[in-house]
Amino acid sequence: MTKKGSIFNFFPEYLHLHPIASLSWLWVAVAPAIGSLLALKNYELLLQVQPQTFIEHLLFILGAALVMGLAILPTTFTALLSGFVLGWMGLFDILVAYTLANVIGYSLGKATNADFLQILTLKSPSLQSEIDQRKDNLGKLIFFIRISPIIPFAISNFLFASLQIPLKKVLIYGVPGMLPRTVLAFLAGILANDFLNARENLKDPLQVGFLIFFLVLSVWGIWYNWKKAGKEK
Repeated sequence: MTKKGSIFNFFPEYLHLHPIASLSWLWVAVAPAIGSLLALKNYELLLQVQPQTFIEHLLFILGAALVMGLAILPTTFTALLSGFVLGWMGLFDILVAYTLANVIGYSLGKATNADFLQILTLKSPSLQSEIDQRKDNLGKLIFFIRISPIIPFAISNFLFASLQIPLKKVLIYGVPGMLPRTVLAFLAGILANDFLNARENLKDPLQVGFLIFFLVLSVWGIWYNWKKAGKEK
């Protein structure tokens, strides 16, 4: 069997032998979309969330962190809702919640995929060397992965945890990487007259233009830093 073939065969083998890991990857892949559909059908209930006191804001932060970290709702949807309901005063809440969601999602991925990297490197010994070569560039790679509008937050949490990238590094570089898209979604919520209109604001040409820019930037950043690190070694 060729090395390339062994890598491709690894994933179905791993998921077959690790049913909990299989279910967890399936969850983070599909649950946010299902959660969004359910939330849209019951969005009037969500709009009743109006934290006023310090304790209520803490509960809101914890709730938002849980729904994002456990992949119940996408980060974009949560930021949009927070902007619409809370206005600018909710920006701090959602940023703190997003940071906590990183910890929750990463911890879940680590718990369900503890031996992922070890098994993968047994299948492809050169992979560990590839990762080691790029240790100095991991921060930049994390940043550009987070800024990408097509790499889901929950899946990237599992990816970072499975590859045993330190949580501290994920937070230091991942939170700034997610800021631009989070603020854009939050701003769309603030500017909307109603919640359904807020979702339409995400299709505004300016918003779409920013997303295309982030996509191009992320693809270039990931490719450049991956190749650059490989050449330097």
